[in-house]
Amino acid sequence: MSSPLTHFLDFTIANALHLAGILILALLCLRLLRGAANKIVKPAGSPAKAAQQAARQVGQQAGQHAVQQREAQTQAVADKVYSIGRKIIWIVAGLTALPELGISPWPAVVVAGCSLLAFSIGAREALRDVYAGLQIVMEDQFVAGDTIQAGDTVGRVEQLTLRRTLVRDGRGALVSFSNGEMRTVSNLSRDWSQAFVDIGVGAAMPLEKTLQVLENAAAELRGDAAWSQALVDGPRVLGVQAYDHTGTTVRLQVRTVPTRQDEVCRELRRRVQMELQRQGIAIASGR
Repeated sequence: MSSPLTHFLDFTIANALHLAGILILALLCLRLLRGAANKIVKPAGSPAKAAQQAARQVGQQAGQHAVQQREAQTQAVADKVYSIGRKIIWIVAGLTALPELGISPWPAVVVAGCSLLAFSIGAREALRDVYAGLQIVMEDQFVAGDTIQAGDTVGRVEQLTLRRTLVRDGRGALVSFSNGEMRTVSNLSRDWSQAFVDIGVGAAMPLEKTLQVLENAAAELRGDAAWSQALVDGPRVLGVQAYDHTGTTVRLQVRTVPTRQDEVCRELRRRVQMELQRQGIAIASGR
């Protein structure tokens, strides 16, 4: 009767060569997997990406920090992918080597298949979240430190894993999102932010004088070294936004570095108010 012990005694050079071939193939697959995982990290650390991120932030140090965040995030994903892939390769290699030792691999294959099927059914949502997390990282949608809007929640990303995203909102609450549940995400920390400032003045005020006053306030802000680095474009006077019997609404536009539009708009409103008061221009009643 055949047994593993009998087959072991019949072990030949051919069996040894088969095992060696399986081992070499497994090592080759591991090497290819490591190379593929490393390619995930390279784009995040490339000079072009670094220069682009530095331009998005205020100052070189902030830009370099953003690049490091992205590189660390993609490195973590690459390590996770390599770890999972390595286990799969060694399991397949082990099952392939069993016949050379006189052991049938089919019982182990059936058990592994049933376990995988049960896991895929029970962990369907978890797999969906992991897949969505991989897309977030690979497409560089956002990283820890970015300000995003997901649904009605706006806040700073505190932590990003393959399964979930933690966001600190304006109230200070830590909101947890499953990556698979986030259908639409707005990244408020990329390239630039934009805001509009509407100024209402009395209907009897001369329009040309009002426009000139607003342009003076905008030019003063543009020329202030303390604020110029926060500006990407403007402030610029767009013109009359609305007009009725109560007064005229004039709109200004400003583009800033990411997430600084609110403080820039507050400073712009302060300077506009001071300039209007100096020139004796009354604001619109009821606005």
